[in-house]
Amino acid sequence: MHTIGQVNQGDRIAPRTLVNIEGRPVPIPADGLIHLQFRRYAGCPVCNMHLRSIAARQQELVVAGITEVVVFHSSTAAMQEFQAELPFDAIADPERVLYAEFGVASLTVRNFWKGLTPRSWRTAVRALRAAPTLKGALGRGEKHLGLPAELLIDGDGRVLAAHYGEHVDDHWSVDDVLTLAREA
Repeated sequence: MHTIGQVNQGDRIAPRTLVNIEGRPVPIPADGLIHLQFRRYAGCPVCNMHLRSIAARQQELVVAGITEVVVFHSSTAAMQEFQAELPFDAIADPERVLYAEFGVASLTVRNFWKGLTPRSWRTAVRALRAAPTLKGALGRGEKHLGLPAELLIDGDGRVLAAHYGEHVDDHWSVDDVLTLAREA
């Protein structure tokens, strides 16, 4: 069974029930596959652009038996403004309890420069241009140095794949998730 720290393929996740930003229970594991995403702060333009791309292809994920669950290190109130319209569960973790448990990192002095890739800068500019408002990019006192992480978990809690991002735009695409699910 997984203990605190980064999760690896083959590890098992202890069953738990999270609560989404609408107050509904979200069991993990669950029937089928769960794509558990750890994102940055609620107003992160890069995170929200990526989540809109997932929402646009939600039906493909559902057909493949994949349930999306996204976690932010933000309060429920902050997330209501940016994630309430998502067609999947969004979880608030402002105290970063889940982030610590799953070993999700933040940018530090040591990895900061590694995280400043041309790809991440281009994506950040594209995300800022696409954002309906720049208010979210400011993050209202939230920490901006989080990094993404993702897990694909089967119905028994076994981790089929894990990815820990090295920069803000280092995440699986929908095609990546669908391929990983097919290969599982």
